[in-house]
Amino acid sequence: MCCNHRSVDLALLERTLAEHGEPGFRAGQVWAWAARGAADYGEMTDLPRSLRDALARELPFSSLTLDRRAEARDGTIKALFQTADRRPLEAVLMRYRSGRRSICISSQSGCPLTCTFCATGSMAFARNLSASEIVDQALYFRRVEGAARRDIRSRPRMSNGALPAPITHCVFMGMGEPLLNLDNVLAACRRLPDLGISHRHTTISTVGWIPGIERLGEQEMPLRLALSVHAADDALRSQLMPVNERYPLRDVVEACRAFYARKRRRVFVEYVMLAGVNDRYEQALALAALLAPSRGGERPIFKINLIPYNRASSPMPYEGSTRESIAAFRDVLQSRGVPCTVRLTRGREIDAACGQLAALAS
Repeated sequence: MCCNHRSVDLALLERTLAEHGEPGFRAGQVWAWAARGAADYGEMTDLPRSLRDALARELPFSSLTLDRRAEARDGTIKALFQTADRRPLEAVLMRYRSGRRSICISSQSGCPLTCTFCATGSMAFARNLSASEIVDQALYFRRVEGAARRDIRSRPRMSNGALPAPITHCVFMGMGEPLLNLDNVLAACRRLPDLGISHRHTTISTVGWIPGIERLGEQEMPLRLALSVHAADDALRSQLMPVNERYPLRDVVEACRAFYARKRRRVFVEYVMLAGVNDRYEQALALAALLAPSRGGERPIFKINLIPYNRASSPMPYEGSTRESIAAFRDVLQSRGVPCTVRLTRGREIDAACGQLAALAS
């Protein structure tokens, strides 16, 4: 099956159906087919043929156009899309031997916050993405994995021999700051369970936009929160992440503690490892002191993901820490009661790894 079909704009769909005098449940039928991985209106066999033909003529099955796609040796897929007004964005599908299928999707075309280690920050910021443009990224990969499951020659299997779910996890860690586009991000999140991605398996990452963290804590959906930290002191963090001048680190950490108190959902901490910049022993001690439980016996609120730095094709002023430095940093954190893992890097050779998305040719 060709996988560069795209998904329908739901608001426009409802208006088009109303103009045709169709009952309200038709939109639900179309969405259910799209969420199951249908490639076009022609597959929607419980719609009248005349309606399918009319929709195909009048309503593009689209809010994004696939520009190019690249696949890494580890099975990671990166897709470069264009919006209807020619704004670029990228999204990534990561496949794991356990059967986990995780998508990393974008909330903005570019990013206005210009973190100095992130390739996206080197792009010109365009605009927020609509809810449909966000959902379209997930639906594209839903179709990719659905096609793989149907292809008996290339069916991926889990260790127990079973077929994995098409998509299991979603992280808003692609282009943009999700909490600057929270209304559209939340609207997209409400649709994801129809694709098989539960709210508990959906993570929203932020550089520390406190108003958004507070709003996220008020939502009924049990979404996860991830915080990009990358330095335990304000001077260095402001150098790496200019947003720290507006929302200093300790205020952000307190906002995350309040999120945990309200939601009882552990907060993930992202920490990219930069050689000679933020990977020294004393910096690990400072990070542990910042994030360790405040009282003995208290359940840890934070779990740290150490991220090997991924140099993108665009020029960046940093080098990644060595494996030995990363392991030593992890050991310091764990010895002081802070859960910590080292993220498995995927898709590096196609600029699909963390921090590499910049809408460049692969």
